Amino acid sequence: MSTAPTSSASPRARVKVRAPELVGRGWLNTGGRSLSLADLRGRVVVLDFWTFCCVNCLHVLDELRPVEEQYPDALTIIGVHSPKFEHEADPDALAAAVERYAVHHPVLDDPELTTWNAYTARAWPTLVVVDPEGFVVASMSGEGHGPGLAALVGELVEEHRAKGTLQPGDDPYVAPPAADTALRFPGKAVALPDGSFVVSDTANHAVVHLEDDLETERARWGGPMVFSEPQGVLLATPDVAERLGVDVLVADSVGHALKGIRVSDGSVTTLAGTGTQLRERSGGGPALEQALSTPWDLAWLDGRVVIAMAGTHQLWAWTPGDTVDSGTVEVVGGTSNEGLVDGPASEAWFAQPSGLATSADGTRVWVADSETSALRSVTRAADGSLVVETHVGTGLFDFGHRDGDATDALLQHPLGVTELPDGSVAVSDTYNGALRRFDPATRQVSTLAQGLAEPSDAVVETDPATGETRLVVVESAAHRLVRVPLPAEAQRVDGPAHRTQRPPTALPAGEVRLEVTFVPPAGQKLDHRWGDPTRLDVSATPEALLVEGAGRAQGLTRTLVLRDGLGSGTLHVSVQAAACDGDPVTGEVPEHAACHLFQQDWGIPVVLEADAPARLQLDLRGA
Repeated sequence: MSTAPTSSASPRARVKVRAPELVGRGWLNTGGRSLSLADLRGRVVVLDFWTFCCVNCLHVLDELRPVEEQYPDALTIIGVHSPKFEHEADPDALAAAVERYAVHHPVLDDPELTTWNAYTARAWPTLVVVDPEGFVVASMSGEGHGPGLAALVGELVEEHRAKGTLQPGDDPYVAPPAADTALRFPGKAVALPDGSFVVSDTANHAVVHLEDDLETERARWGGPMVFSEPQGVLLATPDVAERLGVDVLVADSVGHALKGIRVSDGSVTTLAGTGTQLRERSGGGPALEQALSTPWDLAWLDGRVVIAMAGTHQLWAWTPGDTVDSGTVEVVGGTSNEGLVDGPASEAWFAQPSGLATSADGTRVWVADSETSALRSVTRAADGSLVVETHVGTGLFDFGHRDGDATDALLQHPLGVTELPDGSVAVSDTYNGALRRFDPATRQVSTLAQGLAEPSDAVVETDPATGETRLVVVESAAHRLVRVPLPAEAQRVDGPAHRTQRPPTALPAGEVRLEVTFVPPAGQKLDHRWGDPTRLDVSATPEALLVEGAGRAQGLTRTLVLRDGLGSGTLHVSVQAAACDGDPVTGEVPEHAACHLFQQDWGIPVVLEADAPARLQLDLRGA
């Protein structure tokens, strides 16, 4: 049974800790002004430690919006951007991401992780709450904190209004100048038989039909009330188009839905998803009754549409029915653990799969697994089951621009994958600004083109004048589609290898006590009516690092045994905790009580040191 705190006592009841100063390279969304905690004294401050590659961070941005709107005069949210990938440390890339994801609060650029380390953050995303007097009152990792955060901010507002220490000042947010391009951060594209293209105009919340000049709009479908940051687009098969009346399928990422467009009249139909984000990381059944989580791309396999479910680090599949409301969805790959593990698809680990492409013979789906900087694939085994294989990439923390043998080659957060006519694979290597090529026959990786602005997808096209193959590339950060010829001979780049720059946690070999702190928000309690409502899943890379303590079980504490002699490795910790509305003392439950799921995945680099503390404490929600 869990020994984590279960009372509703406020996490503010502990020893007060003065919030460290906000230190970084510069600020965005402040009109050029630098901010300090002294400037924010008198307001409640929430620090959101994020990095723009992280889909969980994007979920938290959406959770923060209603809290910002609820307390506009008393709350300031500060985004602290502490990058994982090298590309994310580029100030221009960060400025683009702040616009792309509609971040409407000040952002501190923290490329050296100075403020990240000062607040001892361990995971993206992490929220830290600072009261109007400048003291840290709570820390929260992961998703699901929106309602509880709103309640805590409300408590702080009332408390400090009564004390006279709530002194709302001007909101430091200053909106940047409005952008003016036809497309805004387009995501994915698909070619139509007549040579035109359909592209997801992601930041404009639309899908656009372009002529073959890649600029002239033939039609524009959707808009903010119809789509929300659409990504993957896929042509419906003729039989699906006839049965369901849709020609183009769309992965509506923030709408958490699969939708279809009928080209003749622009009508949009929901085919899967409820419009709310899936929290359980599992499910299946009638497609219109099942919540989804940030679907990012689509591909056909054996009459079903494989969905890159970036939000849960899984692959799902939609099986169309005879009518719009008779389709089904199910998980076909991934446990929801974030990482790189091959083998049977049901046991595999993915990390934000973001690009899919079906092979020419229809037997394989190529996968751009962005957070592991990997090219992977899914095929069907002789017994009919799906099997996952990694072709390029080593794990969550290693990346770079290095060509050569696939075993040694490195990518950096790829978002797109395209099979070429010769059977090789073009990877939209997004954060390297490059197109890369993987040859399955020779297992060699090379570079086709460089200098692109965050390429996120590519479509094969034949030049009508020469008959030569070329690619139409979605150059997302340049807000356009561009044609890129395939070179007669690809380049070989031997660039540097990188590793995510986070200080490792020192732990001793032998027994280590893992504790996840979780204090339910005020007005909520852990509900034990159906057993322990918490779950902990622990593993390690390399697997040999963890002698004992691996696996999934209820509770928020675990005794681990780390193997001596390995030196270092990574602990993977996933946690879920469910709290329901109700009084934790009396047990009284409101008539319309709601339950809330809190969850987080940590990948914690560790180094083994004999004299290190034998305790690893992680905050899901605590002081």
